[in-house]
Amino acid sequence: MFDIKGLNEECGVFAITNNKDALTLTYYGLHCLQHRGQEAAGIAFRNEDYIEVFKGKGLVAEVLTDSLMASTSSREAIGHVRYATAGGLGLANVQPFSFRFYDESIALAHNGHIGNAKLLKRKLEAKGSVFSATSDSEILIHLLRHEHGAFQDRLINSLNQLDGAFAYVMLHDSGLYGIRDRYGLRPLSIGQLSDDSYVLTSETCVFSVIGAKYLRDVEPGEIVRIHDGKIESSFYARETSQNLCLMEYVYFSRPDSSLDGTNVHFARKLSGRILAQESSVDADIVVGVPDSSISAAIGYAEATGVPYEMGLIKNKYVGRTFIQPTQELREKGVRMKLSAVNEIVGGKRIVLIDDSIVRGTTCKRIVQLLKEAGASEVHVRIASPAIKYPCYYGVDISTYEELISNRLDVAELGEYINADSLQFLSLDGLQNALLATKYGADYPKEKRYCTACFNGEYVTSLYDSVEKFNVDKKDL
Repeated sequence: MFDIKGLNEECGVFAITNNKDALTLTYYGLHCLQHRGQEAAGIAFRNEDYIEVFKGKGLVAEVLTDSLMASTSSREAIGHVRYATAGGLGLANVQPFSFRFYDESIALAHNGHIGNAKLLKRKLEAKGSVFSATSDSEILIHLLRHEHGAFQDRLINSLNQLDGAFAYVMLHDSGLYGIRDRYGLRPLSIGQLSDDSYVLTSETCVFSVIGAKYLRDVEPGEIVRIHDGKIESSFYARETSQNLCLMEYVYFSRPDSSLDGTNVHFARKLSGRILAQESSVDADIVVGVPDSSISAAIGYAEATGVPYEMGLIKNKYVGRTFIQPTQELREKGVRMKLSAVNEIVGGKRIVLIDDSIVRGTTCKRIVQLLKEAGASEVHVRIASPAIKYPCYYGVDISTYEELISNRLDVAELGEYINADSLQFLSLDGLQNALLATKYGADYPKEKRYCTACFNGEYVTSLYDSVEKFNVDKKDL
């Protein structure tokens, strides 16, 4: 068994233009996206004729303080919240990145992972490029500077050299840009605040908070330029496809967000109903793991007629265990973040609904919590398929070894977490839930999502990941 490691990130981006409250609204937007990254935050904004950046390690409220926000003003800005793996925690990798050249100024923020980053860095360094960070996000700037002609042409030529998953927001002298990878792996949406003020963001939950109206998603392979109150659209890739990451629906996105025209709460709720159809069990109550599993638990309870109860309470001041940077911190986070309600779960046969099992640490501890609180049985039902394959598209599951479902079958895993039974939602069940939520009962059977972490069917070549560990693609 081998490991394939990389600088994978699961982040959130935000951008706004032509608004007198740009900095404050960027703060609110990043605060809404805080669940996508808790390691660092930053903001870049135009200050007269140059771009200024404030960024640092920590939560949005810790980095972008009131005094800092009040000390300056701007009508356009971009922002970023970041989660990084252990290899990329340095301050140099905190975004947005800002570059000031003799003929242009650029700032950018990025969500995703460039699959051919290593190959491109070698090529660029051979031409004289010097990278200030180990993140792959900086590559686009160096590509731009090696191209010639108008900015739009340079941008198209540069983007066509990138392969992988990415959503960029970019502040340039010629306007604000939003860019999405040709495969549609990472999300990016457009909202409108007024006749001539627009926003770009990773999740639509931002819009209701800042008072924006959802317009549409940025399409795969699309370049959106916003300048002088107008939106211009062009495409850098001729061949595009829809492959939005399924984990966006399962875990990452807030339930009040809509992705690809599909509300996350309704999709999760329907996945819970399908999970009940596939693997119901006799029980007294249904308990969902807060917060991302609540919707699926409600759907499961409705489908089975077993009452939903709030048997687990979450400490809202503890971060998500999946996006903590080390295993030691994840384990401490699990012990702090949840507690069982003895009066609710005591003596009960429980169906515990969780959204996924990655490393197994969290689920094992939750089962233990419930049994220590007096539960007579704990039957675990997972509202997604078993995650068996690493992700190379910007999610922190980059090794086979850390994926417990790659090492254990369902029966072995159930025994490991000490559950009375364990079942996963089928991949067809999950995809059908999303398609039915998007299209209704007569949904088309179409491939619209990236399923790589569940079945190993990767959308792109693996490039650096395979090359680095000398792994033949046929072995994946």
